[in-house]
Formats: sequence, structure tokens, C-alpha cells
Amino acid sequence: MTSAPGTPAAPRTTDLVPADAHVFGNPDAPVTIVEFGDFECPYCHDAAPVLRTVVEESGGQVRLVFRHFPLFEVHPYALTAALAAEAAGARGRFWDMHDLLFAHQDRLDDAGLSHWAQKLGLDGASVVGDAAQRFGDVVERDYLAGSAAGVRGTPTVYVEGVRYRGRVTEAGLRAAVAAATVPASRTAPDGA
Repeated sequence: MTSAPGTPAAPRTTDLVPADAHVFGNPDAPVTIVEFGDFECPYCHDAAPVLRTVVEESGGQVRLVFRHFPLFEVHPYALTAALAAEAAGARGRFWDMHDLLFAHQDRLDDAGLSHWAQKLGLDGASVVGDAAQRFGDVVERDYLAGSAAGVRGTPTVYVEGVRYRGRVTEAGLRAAVAAATVPASRTAPDGA
């Protein structure tokens, strides 16, 4: 498969999933959904429960990997929210913080981030300011990987390395997962 001039080639799933990825669902699931997201993005907010449902109802066949793509030019708290999520993740609470940040997009300033960390039993100061800055490399790595893959907005979703197009819906994602699990030999008509 080739890309149009100036368009990045479709990434391989292995290129989209770093070794230290935040995985929701069965880590060994045969199908991987990768989301490049922004905690302040309303469309990512809407996609989050859909992605969760598809994974939870897959019987361990689908996993979700979240990658940071903070649109800091339009979302002033997206970067600090990403850093806070990483700081919580270092304490084993990434997905809990992920859910809180999407549920409370109106409170992503430092006071809000500290509050959500405390709700998770974490030190509020550990997810903001200098304490969170040490996770900048991880967020930057995700952002650069997204840019290299052609991500321009959020959410951008890949199912087994194939970019999902359109609004994120359960039916659409389930169809993309089904398409990703069809062996190449089954795509040809019988007897061909």
C-alpha cells in the first residue's frame, strides 16, 4: 500500500504501541485499538465510553492503547492534563485518572488536577508543576509519533494500524475490529 505524496504511510500497530504503553483490556488481545487523544477535547470525551465498551465486550479480543496528542494551541489545559495522567500512571492509576479527566473537562487547571489525584488517593502535588514535568518526554514521544503517523486532530483512532474514519461509534468500531480479524485468505471468493 502506498500513500499519496505528502501523506504518511499507514503505520504498523507495532510502531504505534510503545513498550510502556497504557493498555486497557487484555494486554495480549489479538486486536489493538490505538487512540491519539486530548483530555480537553469534547470529541475524545464522547469517544471514551464507546472505546471502553468495545474493549469490555470483546471477550478479551480487543485492547485499547491511549497515546497523548494534546492540542495545546486550542486546549490550554491539554498538556498539563496529559502530564497529570502520566504522573498518575506512574503510580498505577492512569486509567482512573483518564476517566476522571474526561468526566471533568471543566476542571483541568492545576487545582482541579490536584483534586482529582487526591480523589484517587494520590498526593495532589505529584501530578502538577515540577513533579509532573518529568513525564514531558513521554507526552512528547506520543505527540511526535502521532504527527509522524499523520494525526492532525483528536480523537484519531487506529484499529490494527488502519485509521478509523468518522465519528467513533460502537457499530463502526466493531466493524473495524471485525475487518481487522478477517484473514487475508478469506477475502477471496471460495474456489478462487
